[in-house]
Amino acid sequence: MKVAFVIQRYGAEVLGGSEHLCRLVAERLTVSHDVDVLTTCARDYITWQNDYPEGSDRVRGVTVRRFANARTRDLNAFNAYSDWIYNNPHSRHDELEWLKQQGPWSPGLIDYLRRHQQQYDVLVFFTYLYAPVVLGLEVAPQRSVLVPTAHDEPAIRLEIFKDVFGKPAALCYLTDSERQFVQEQFPERPLLEDVIGVGVDLPQQQPYPRMPAPPEDDGPPDAPADRPPDEAASADDDVPPREYRSHLLARGAIFRRRHRLYGPIVLYGGRIDPGKGCEELIQYFSEYVQDGGDATLALMGVKLMSLPEERFIRFAGLLSDRERLQALEAATIVVCPSPYESLSLLALEALSVGTPILCNARSAVLVEHCVRSNGGLYYADRDEFVECLKLLVADGRLRAAMGRNGREYVRKNYRWDVVLGKYERIFAKVRNAR
Repeated sequence: MKVAFVIQRYGAEVLGGSEHLCRLVAERLTVSHDVDVLTTCARDYITWQNDYPEGSDRVRGVTVRRFANARTRDLNAFNAYSDWIYNNPHSRHDELEWLKQQGPWSPGLIDYLRRHQQQYDVLVFFTYLYAPVVLGLEVAPQRSVLVPTAHDEPAIRLEIFKDVFGKPAALCYLTDSERQFVQEQFPERPLLEDVIGVGVDLPQQQPYPRMPAPPEDDGPPDAPADRPPDEAASADDDVPPREYRSHLLARGAIFRRRHRLYGPIVLYGGRIDPGKGCEELIQYFSEYVQDGGDATLALMGVKLMSLPEERFIRFAGLLSDRERLQALEAATIVVCPSPYESLSLLALEALSVGTPILCNARSAVLVEHCVRSNGGLYYADRDEFVECLKLLVADGRLRAAMGRNGREYVRKNYRWDVVLGKYERIFAKVRNAR
């Protein structure tokens, strides 16, 4: 089949949950299908500035067709307009103006889709919120599949999104919580819908704590290569893993050494942004430190807000996939502070390496991960955050048990072969229905 993915941004260096998910799926489906990605020239979602050149590109084996944005976003003006539209009677025209101000606004992308839609068997739209999806779904709804990545937020209650959820031939959800929310919000939906989920690449199957990468992959070794670690504790034991004789060989040592981190680490990964709960996270973590906590908050990703200059905060920057895995293994706990999530790859990646998670209870999806996996805790306010964090940092047995639970949860529920099989069945049904 010839398949087109439509999404607001795309690229190996683009940081964003739905964008990352789209790339993972597109790369894997390229093995069995002729895949195009139709997207804009934007790299950042704040201004939608045209950072990539317009035209065709290849990204990790996938054909990417980029189209210029006709305008950038004035964030202050858009926020003011959003406040007005969420709180006042308005028309459909007003909502379309909101969509245009939000961006990205790429008439060339929609024009290409109209002219070339017949050459695609299936059109897969990622994320309900943006203009390329809202306008693109009108082109060939009978061949369209929507992966909405939806969560409870003010925008989803705008009238224009009723058509977005009602028009496509199929809906693909990431979690049961997302499906339940969409079904409650939008009674008129396609008959074909399923919880597809996402695959998570599990680390090498080794006893935990895992060994770091071979010394030749990370510069000169810091210890003799023939110095063996103590035998790791069995995964079936109820005791924390035995300590290595040398901290240089311990799980996560490369990340700790590179960033000069000692003691417990609380790790966050993704966009460092108030909208992702990072401002509240730092406030809560400051309370934890004032209450005697000795962990360090390490932040990896793209910094979109200023960070206080505190000894307990460390900015690790944007990491490669390999470094990201090392960071997740080094972490004592991975924190997921966003109140708005449709999946949270960060949580799943942490669980896959056996690191417990601490999550914002305002996100139904994150609570679902914690409850179903028994691999994490969730907090509703500052006091609960502080107490949960103190408990997890102090109790190695609890962390070890949660780590085992988390690895098993991901292994059973987030396998790529199962996920891709579901996409294949959806695509076949959409094509055969015409």
